[in-house]
Amino acid sequence: MAAPTIISHKTFPIISTFVAFLFLVTSLVPVVADSAHRRLPANQTFRPQEELHKLKRVRAYLRKINKPAIKTIQSPDGDVIDCVLSHLQPAFDHPQLEGQKPLVPPEWPKSTDSKDSVTESFQLWANSGESCPEGTIPIRRTKETDVLRANSIQKFGRKIRGIRHDTMSSDHEHAVAFVNGDEYYGAKASINVWAPRVTDQFEFSLSQLWVISGSFGNDLNTIEAGWQVSPELYGDNYPRFFTYWTTDAYQATGCYNLLCSGFVQTSNKISIGAAISPRSSDSGRQFDIGIMVWKDPKHGHWWLQFGSGLLIGYWPSFLFSHLRSHASMIQFGGEIVNTRSLGSHTSTQMGSGRFADEGFGKASYFRNLQVVDWDNNLIPLSNLHLLADHPNCYDIRAGRNNVWGDYFYYGGPGRSDRCP
Repeated sequence: MAAPTIISHKTFPIISTFVAFLFLVTSLVPVVADSAHRRLPANQTFRPQEELHKLKRVRAYLRKINKPAIKTIQSPDGDVIDCVLSHLQPAFDHPQLEGQKPLVPPEWPKSTDSKDSVTESFQLWANSGESCPEGTIPIRRTKETDVLRANSIQKFGRKIRGIRHDTMSSDHEHAVAFVNGDEYYGAKASINVWAPRVTDQFEFSLSQLWVISGSFGNDLNTIEAGWQVSPELYGDNYPRFFTYWTTDAYQATGCYNLLCSGFVQTSNKISIGAAISPRSSDSGRQFDIGIMVWKDPKHGHWWLQFGSGLLIGYWPSFLFSHLRSHASMIQFGGEIVNTRSLGSHTSTQMGSGRFADEGFGKASYFRNLQVVDWDNNLIPLSNLHLLADHPNCYDIRAGRNNVWGDYFYYGGPGRSDRCP
């Protein structure tokens, strides 16, 4: 691939403030004791009734969230994938969906872009030849240890709103590209997949796109999809395909994946929350996942596509307030949590762990960035802005060419000589 032309972008101060505030409210992962792996000495006093009551509540929650399976697949990475009848999935616990069945696929956005060759990643559980039957969806089974890593059932699978007002002291650090100032009806990108090192159980590293509407107060609406490494949520360091949504700035609505009622899955090929395989390697083969989120012009629901044309499901329009109409901002990029657990900046990596200027085969990238317009057309971006809130630790550089369209490299190693 020819050396790309680097495009310089200037981020306006007001936009920077809004975006920084968005990042402030999007997530603050609670740092809690891992009771799932804590062993108390035999002579230590504790409250057995309280522990027993907690365990009973966890098991009751698991009975609710883990639906009966007609087939179970053991993944090589340790996941258990349950094939659940599609009309029994968690989404249909929602009062407004109860008794309904998944909708038929909508009209895809129209595109005029040329297709380049893509080496796609999928998921390890499906690579062994196992599959879920038609009429079912694959759901990663939630285990007791998953829930016990959170400090409460209510907070399991949810992002927690931050309370810091000084954004520079936030635990969350980002390198993102974004567009705003127009009406957006979806977004699409190919996201390079890596397995970044996450050095603390209560940190994460993710790469995703955000579809955003509302003010940056309590009425913030978002739809999010991409890949993440989150030892707290999943108990390991595999990159996993994930989704998220909220309609009240992460206060009481929304969740990761299928851990609450909301997102309606229609595909029997992809398990949201399952590990992605294969992953990219330094100076070796590069693997991508394609993500597209768009609003069905006919019914108004927001649909999710994975890879080249694999429809995953949809977020019903009634879940949202502002997103019932359209999005006002689209973002792409990386985010990490920096707990400073050792008293210095974390060594948790973003993307591949390499800075943007190291380029293809080294740095992680997003490519073929597009948005969906009012007439259901995929179109190139205009007025792309870049923001790296800790550029000595994680940075971003954008460009455009005929093969990759709009793209950017991003990421970094975290703690280094540049990032003490």
